[in-house]
Amino acid sequence: MSELSEAVRARLRAWTFELGGPGTRARLEQLTPPRNEFGVDPYGLDVEYVVAAIAPLLWLYRKYFRVQLYGVEQVPAEGRVVLVSNHSGQLPLDGAMIEIALLIDRDPPRVARALVEKWVPTLPFVSTFMARCGQIVGTPENCRRLLAADEAILVFPEGVRGLNKPFRERYQLRPFGPGFMRLALESGAPIVPIAVVGAEEQAPALFDLKPLARLLSFPAFPITPTILPLPLPARYHIHFGAPMRFQGSPDEEDQELEGKVRQVQDAVRGLVERGLAQRKSIYL
Repeated sequence: MSELSEAVRARLRAWTFELGGPGTRARLEQLTPPRNEFGVDPYGLDVEYVVAAIAPLLWLYRKYFRVQLYGVEQVPAEGRVVLVSNHSGQLPLDGAMIEIALLIDRDPPRVARALVEKWVPTLPFVSTFMARCGQIVGTPENCRRLLAADEAILVFPEGVRGLNKPFRERYQLRPFGPGFMRLALESGAPIVPIAVVGAEEQAPALFDLKPLARLLSFPAFPITPTILPLPLPARYHIHFGAPMRFQGSPDEEDQELEGKVRQVQDAVRGLVERGLAQRKSIYL
């Protein structure tokens, strides 16, 4: 590693500790990701890299979106867990803010492995960045291995349907897929519902330019009044609910799982509605 890159990483790490506030260095030093026989995380997570790389995201968290947390202590301190959140905002900054919350404002901190779409690893630079920060392609096998290692996985069951919804449908949840429930039943992991309020207003989509999205092989091409990737400074409110546990077979038909999935979606919806009722302003 060159002196310049090491100097940049050192400055970024110092920025992380400064933005995080007192005790941040000590908390982050508690992170001990699983290692394989070669002494590295099997999915590419590099904690030292993370501490430096999150500095710009932590600035967004503290200074731009001014994130307010509710109930972050509901996330278990250890052991396997499936975190289930609503999804919105055109850019996956909601996932990044949840991950920062668990790293910086939860004591002890937890690494949440956000599940990304299969096309993300095809993006230059972004794929390496996300792998080193611990994000993985959301295949069932990857998820099983992480839960077997007692990790926390972050799931957005609405997928891109939620991320790219038009502004007129803000905070209207898309139907949740059953995949996360199968994983929870198979692994015995609790499910923690999460609601993000504020991301809908960061880049309100007027409509989706589908022909251009197909031409570029993108899942969507939203047209917004903002200049992406620059979002508006909407204030984020992130609500964590109580862990939910379910019994049953992961091999049930989708129709048989619908009731359980609906309970989780209703819990997320309830947190969203509470967050909307409690917030006093969108941008202040």
